[in-house]
Amino acid sequence: VLFPGPQHTKLDLVRYYLAVADGAIRGVARRPMALKRFPNGADGEFFFQKRAPESRPPWIETVTLAFPSGRTADEIVVNAPAQLAWVINLGCVDLNPHPVRVDDLEHPDELRIDLDPVPGVPWDDIRRVAVVARGALADHGLVGWPKTSGSRGIHINVRIEPRWTFPEVRRAALALARDVERRAPELATSKWWKEERHGVFLDYNQNAKDRTVASAYSVRPTRDAPDVVAEDFTLATVPALFAERGDASAGINEAPGSLDALMELSARQEAEGLGDAPWPPNYRKQEGEPPRVQPSRQRRETADYDTPEAEAAREKARAALERRLARQAEGAGRIATGASGPRAASDAPAAQPVETARLAPTGRRQSRFPLVEIARAQTQAEALAGLERWKSRHQEVVPFLEAVGAGVRAVYEAGPSGFALVRAARAREVDYDPWAGWTGPDRSGQFERPKRTPAAKG
Repeated sequence: VLFPGPQHTKLDLVRYYLAVADGAIRGVARRPMALKRFPNGADGEFFFQKRAPESRPPWIETVTLAFPSGRTADEIVVNAPAQLAWVINLGCVDLNPHPVRVDDLEHPDELRIDLDPVPGVPWDDIRRVAVVARGALADHGLVGWPKTSGSRGIHINVRIEPRWTFPEVRRAALALARDVERRAPELATSKWWKEERHGVFLDYNQNAKDRTVASAYSVRPTRDAPDVVAEDFTLATVPALFAERGDASAGINEAPGSLDALMELSARQEAEGLGDAPWPPNYRKQEGEPPRVQPSRQRRETADYDTPEAEAAREKARAALERRLARQAEGAGRIATGASGPRAASDAPAAQPVETARLAPTGRRQSRFPLVEIARAQTQAEALAGLERWKSRHQEVVPFLEAVGAGVRAVYEAGPSGFALVRAARAREVDYDPWAGWTGPDRSGQFERPKRTPAAKG
């Protein structure tokens, strides 16, 4: 079961994608694609796997893609229904292709307009901004193909001639965002910092290199949004609509446009004093880019952010972020491919992956599998006695446990094979609270603290 609410299974998802394969493949064909994998279902955590699994059928195509960090990876390319089904069987729910084709990886053939509403914006306002964007595109000789994002917004894909680099396509997207903002200032914004946004944000940075968005007919791992038309397009309803109406994006490849007019608009905006806008934090600071600091937190003159010392500090922080994210992604890939299939409770525990932890963006270790705190006691003897009682009641779980804490706290970690069993036996056997009955201030200095509900027994 991938979707616990409606009880949709992985097979349901495969059948959905095969039913809309013509449209889904049109959105990803001949494009490198990052795998967004949900090993524990749509409600669980996911990870992006850029590198294609080493163990794959010979009929799975790949292409070598270079990232802004200088690293490379062989990414999956989906061109046929069988390849599409194989990707979904890996636990991918939505499809996330890059805006380039395998025959030219440095020149996008798609301009992407992401209409991202701030909280509280009604669906009708998002549609109104999409209509304004359509007019702005038409005035610059381009045609947009809108689709619901699957979450709260709208994506507009614009097929373009592959003649411009990633920075140039992003520059055109920024010019368009500012033009839509000028046409509908009460509804739309091009401001990057959240504290400056209102209405619907046109995320121009979705056109930076190495950014991906969910393609047409992708299923998103979200609950149905209330009171919006987008809720009509679900895994259960779209196949029938597709069979009745056909592919709404069928003509997108037949109408590639030119960015010349938008590039001219960008030049005029720059002449009027509108230079570059902030890039995402994992990109090197660009020439002419404003300080990467929220306006409300800027404490220095703008020029002070462009000194060699400031650039060195930014580069050090950016490189550290790249290393952390790379280690996290690589570790997640090893864990996902190392998990074994179902096993009987009497079998020996499955071999654990080489790496059972990942690094968070802060650099701290995070558990990838559920931790079970079996006992929290005042003394070690009490903790160990509680541990033995717990083990006697949950003998089927014991083979899957690995101790990660000792002393007065008995903490265990479970591998993927024991995940479901462990979840059913997570209650503490001993639950000692050193603050019970204390009337003075707690560790945070507060005299009044909420009552603590003990964990259920059994």
